[in-house]
Formats: sequence, structure tokens, C-alpha cells
Amino acid sequence: MDYPITQAGRFLREKGIEFTPRLYNYVERGGTRESARQLGVDEHAVVKTLVFETNEKKPLIVLMHGDREVSAKNLARHLGVKSVEPVSPEKVTKLTGYQVGGTSPFGTKTHMPVYAERTIFDLDRIYINGGKRGFLLEVEPSVLNVLGVAEIEVGI
Repeated sequence: MDYPITQAGRFLREKGIEFTPRLYNYVERGGTRESARQLGVDEHAVVKTLVFETNEKKPLIVLMHGDREVSAKNLARHLGVKSVEPVSPEKVTKLTGYQVGGTSPFGTKTHMPVYAERTIFDLDRIYINGGKRGFLLEVEPSVLNVLGVAEIEVGI
């Protein structure tokens, strides 16, 4: 199968990590619901890569189930900071090297701490962005450990 060669794919290959490329037709504003529908998988197993920054302008990545949201209040409390907020799409690209809708936690341009909703690790397989719109990587959740992921509970 032909699939895009991305920094995320290169990163995983360099680490010797197996993944299954999953392509779908990207739909603007379709989000995880649309990718899950096209791939015939549970939206809960599609993991969003979200970029936030603290009130001190320190960026971080949060991985969340596709069908859940991040509580910024709980995230700030967990991090011990005053506040956190999502960064603009332009800043996402600047920090990660990826476009919104194609943001992967693997092979980002800027090294950032990565936090994952704890229950993601309870799944057998997850579908996470491969660094391009319309391209997910099917992997075991334990693969996230190569990122030095901290498990947290901030989903709503």
C-alpha cells in the first residue's frame, strides 16, 4: 500500500516500531468522527493530538480519545500552572511541523512534554495521526511510551 512518507513515520521506523498505515479521505472539520466512520473503527480509539500552552507560554501535547474533550481547568491543575489554552493553528504548525488535522505527536519539530489520557492505554489498538491529513497510524497504545508520555486524567 502506498502511504505518505512523513516525519512521524520516519520517527517510528527509526525506533523500530511497527505501525499499520490507515488512509482515509480527509474532510475539513470532520475530525475524529469522520476518520472513525470511514475506517470503520470506534471513535474512542481514534486519538487526537492537541497542542496547548501554559500561561508561561510553555507548549505541551495532550493525547485524548476522539470522542472526549480536554478539561483545560483540570489540565492546568494537574500541571500546577495558573492556566492552559489551545494554541492557534499557525502555532501548532510552527511547533510541530504539522498542519492542524494532520498533527502527530511523533517526530515534532519542537520537543514538548506529552500527556495522554490514562484510559487510552486500556485499548487494544489506537489510531493516531501520522503527520498528514487523511493519514492515521494504527498502533498499540504502548508505542506512546517512546515519547516519554505522562498518563493523566483530564478528559470530559
